[in-house]
Amino acid sequence: MRKLRAAVGSNLRKQAASQERRKKRAPDSSQSAPKDLANQQEEEIFQASVSPYHLFRNRTEITAFRKSLLSWYDTEKRDLPWRRQAEDEEDLDRRAYAVWVSEVMLQQTQVATVINYYTRWMQKWPTLQNLANASLEEVNQLWAGLGYYSRGRRLQEGARKVVEELGGHMPRTADTLQQLLPGVGRYTAGAIASIAFGQATGVVDGNVVRVLCRVRAIGADSKSTLVSQHLWSLAQQLVDPNRPGDFNQAAMELGATVCTPQRPLCSQCPVQSLCRARQRVEQEQFSASWNLQGTPDVEDCTPITGKCQLCLPSTEPWNYTLGVANFPRKASRRPPREEYLAICVLEQPRALGGTHILLVQRPSSGLLAGLWEFPSVTLEHSGQHQHKDLLQKLQSLTGPLPATHLQYLGEVSHTFSHIKLTYQVYGLALEGQTPVTTPPGARWLTREEFHTAAVSTAMKKVFRVYENHQPGTCKGSKRSQLSSPTSQKKPSRKKPNRGQQVLDSFFWPHIPTDTPSLNSAAQ
Repeated sequence: MRKLRAAVGSNLRKQAASQERRKKRAPDSSQSAPKDLANQQEEEIFQASVSPYHLFRNRTEITAFRKSLLSWYDTEKRDLPWRRQAEDEEDLDRRAYAVWVSEVMLQQTQVATVINYYTRWMQKWPTLQNLANASLEEVNQLWAGLGYYSRGRRLQEGARKVVEELGGHMPRTADTLQQLLPGVGRYTAGAIASIAFGQATGVVDGNVVRVLCRVRAIGADSKSTLVSQHLWSLAQQLVDPNRPGDFNQAAMELGATVCTPQRPLCSQCPVQSLCRARQRVEQEQFSASWNLQGTPDVEDCTPITGKCQLCLPSTEPWNYTLGVANFPRKASRRPPREEYLAICVLEQPRALGGTHILLVQRPSSGLLAGLWEFPSVTLEHSGQHQHKDLLQKLQSLTGPLPATHLQYLGEVSHTFSHIKLTYQVYGLALEGQTPVTTPPGARWLTREEFHTAAVSTAMKKVFRVYENHQPGTCKGSKRSQLSSPTSQKKPSRKKPNRGQQVLDSFFWPHIPTDTPSLNSAAQ
């Protein structure tokens, strides 16, 4: 154990010396020196209490891991716009801004989805100053559909703080980035500091968690404080001081493209020879092929004191069908709570200037803050129909409305990170050309304006349900040409539910054409 402490201490001293050299090039780096030293001391104490099985044995092994991963990354990395932006940008503040935007957009969102959003964002606001001068409405409008809308708001808040309080210069270290910028946590700060400023700081995101848990056979809950602390310690130990940004991106790239959650491509992994999960699979295969009671003489975990808190829990033993995917085990997730709303698309088909629909703005905080939506009321349960309450809500916004024109159209669900909302969709089309008054916090938009407004994906689903009932649309007026079995059924003789009467002058009967998909990352 003394040798282990000595090796760890030597490694930390070398990293500290390397960081000291970089401080001379980064003007703000001295701000984080005391905290860096405290973190290093904590890591040294923590690693001394962990079984060597879950650590890297020596400097040679760490060097081999870095070399193999970076060599693979140099030849296999994806060509992504934020990487090109960071590589080509010489101005440190603009480079950090480009990295910041990409890292925030990539949180809980797939790369394929982010690419177009990132490109449009950087074209519209290429600098921090441009974003700081933008309005929240513009930010929400561009962010619409990307999900987790508070991310865009925090980005703009951070840009304004940099411009107005920090002289237009981004903080240069992970610690100061996290301390000074709203919405920037430990991971985002580390990514910006390493990629934009070359600080040798490790990062841990979902992809890195998976890679490290497999490489060091960590089967305990990866979200627990103990495991999280160990993973950050490993990431800091592994990061290449000469290419920290590339190394961190390489680790994330490996998890995203090779070391995937299901069906990982182990044969293509550049560090498979150092992977304890792979060694465990081979060990189990060897034992099964020879029908042995024991296992071959390979390295295993020998806890320092008592049961190891990083290994697979006894309640979840090794699963032969999972292979390396035994690490990390997927933590049980609490199902999202369910809520129900009645919502109405209120339309003026004959308004001056074309058809207009009414939208109201959500509160400035909370779920979907500041976005626009159709008027709605909350329901107590799924089977409840609030025809009367919804009509009262509409009348409070626009004045007297014809109750007979409010029609139930169908149901659509949308899942956010922690909540599943089910919308009972109603429609109401106003007659005549007389403009309806617009109350504060509401506005009338044309259909074209709606599709480019700051509205959530859920509202677009609701509007599709409404459009499917319009006599002037393909799905409504040509329903007799559809081959769907639903369209061939005889009319039901059942008495319609209350509030579900068909408005002959405005709507065709509903013909379901698809099932709305759930989007877990659309908050």
